[in-house]
Amino acid sequence: MLELPLWAWTLAAAVLGLLVGSFLNVVILRLPERIKAEWRLDAFDTLEMEPDGQPMPPGIVREPSHCPHCRHPLAARDNIPVFGWLLLQGKCRYCKAPISIQYPLVELLCGMLSAAVVWKFGPGLPALAGLVFTWMLLALSGIDFRTQYLPDQLNYPLLWLGLLLSLLPMFVLPASAILGAAIGYLSLWSVYWLFKLLTGKEGMGYGDFKLLAALGAWMGPGALLPVILLSSFIGALLGGTLILLRKHGRDVPMPFGPFIAAAGWVWFIAGDWLWLHYAQLSGMQ
Repeated sequence: MLELPLWAWTLAAAVLGLLVGSFLNVVILRLPERIKAEWRLDAFDTLEMEPDGQPMPPGIVREPSHCPHCRHPLAARDNIPVFGWLLLQGKCRYCKAPISIQYPLVELLCGMLSAAVVWKFGPGLPALAGLVFTWMLLALSGIDFRTQYLPDQLNYPLLWLGLLLSLLPMFVLPASAILGAAIGYLSLWSVYWLFKLLTGKEGMGYGDFKLLAALGAWMGPGALLPVILLSSFIGALLGGTLILLRKHGRDVPMPFGPFIAAAGWVWFIAGDWLWLHYAQLSGMQ
């Protein structure tokens, strides 16, 4: 199978990405609710109070997909990535309530990014690791975009996986991975406290520190400055556009995690190419 042409592997990765994207939609929607419910139960336990009896939200794996409006279970044909949404014309088959465009967008984006990873690395362990890296970044971005929360349940596994892969080594050496994780966390942590001391406001959350630490573990300290610059540029460009279009108020917080994740993925896939062209344009080469 390793002798298959690269385009075949890329196509297979795209199809796999569509399927995984469907699962990531479940993670994006259900994981935050499960975490909140667990926090509530922990609070009752800490205060030695009886739980309030609220039912736990649906699980991520066991509970079948259903319409969030009428709660009707979805048929298998309705769960076909992208095409199911198109066939239903963006409406529930049973109650006709609108289905969020998030579903096909996440599936399509996951398919495209997965194909790009395999096209970059070819078949093998680096591509497999890159797919996991991509899927976790996509889930984190979706959750942060919806809730402004980057869960430790995804941040920490991404961080530890990057550190463990450095033992092979796969992308960076262990010393580089450790330094990247430490510098990634402490850099944003320092900016956070400096901004808070100067303004009395919180400019970002601790989840952003952990996400940049995870990217540092995967790519080393040399990737951190480009990632921060790229994420700031993407955030400023998108945020400015939304403000100009009056889609987002100036005083309304905007999650920074999706921009960090997007910049990290771009540098992971095309960092060498971007650095080469930057060096040529700046006269460094």
